[in-house]
Amino acid sequence: MTYRAKRVLVVVAALIAGLAIASPAEAATVTYGQDVSSYQGNVNWAAQWSAGSRFAYIKATEGNYYTNSYFAQQYNGSYNVGMIRGAYHFAIPNGASASAQADYFIAHGGGWSADGKTLPGALDIEYNPYGATCYGLSQASMRSWISAFLTRYHDRTGRWAVIYTTTDWWISCTGNYTGFWANSPLWLARYASAPGTLPAGAPTWSFWQYSSSGPFAGDSNQWHGALDRLKVLACNGSC
Repeated sequence: MTYRAKRVLVVVAALIAGLAIASPAEAATVTYGQDVSSYQGNVNWAAQWSAGSRFAYIKATEGNYYTNSYFAQQYNGSYNVGMIRGAYHFAIPNGASASAQADYFIAHGGGWSADGKTLPGALDIEYNPYGATCYGLSQASMRSWISAFLTRYHDRTGRWAVIYTTTDWWISCTGNYTGFWANSPLWLARYASAPGTLPAGAPTWSFWQYSSSGPFAGDSNQWHGALDRLKVLACNGSC
């Protein structure tokens, strides 16, 4: 995940350097996990499990031109130690069409299987690391692009993709659109001690990326519930 290409991480790291694993949302029942990309290389998944991570999202693709060369080690390795795992796609809305990017994602690890340990794919749509924050799209065009990706992914897999974003980006680039949250779980990015304000219409956060500096490799996350509820999401309610 870039989260504004991680330009604010120097400040954020200083603020959360002392963050303990149980600090964020500690009054709620949560399950801890992580997300990784090629930046993490070969991950020692046994060590991550021992540290308390129980799920992982793995970057599979970006646009219609990039695949994570470490995807197999990360995706299969997390599964093999017992984690519930899923894949995510970094959207490039001013590139190939939404349907083409959804197809590319599915073809390179972003599909779904009803094995009880595979999460629905996630659409990572956020700050543009290569140019204009909203990729040069109007709010209406951005909403249409997201809708087309979600619809194509659902048509191909039977699942609605999770949406990873920040509230600030969502307000700026979609006009704080409320229309996707009935189907797509919210994966909120905010490096702080609380999730803060959610995008309009989102009833809650499902995943929260709260730290990029530990305790886990890559970015550290929470699932908003107990592990058995995460398994329900993985198996689409049929387990």
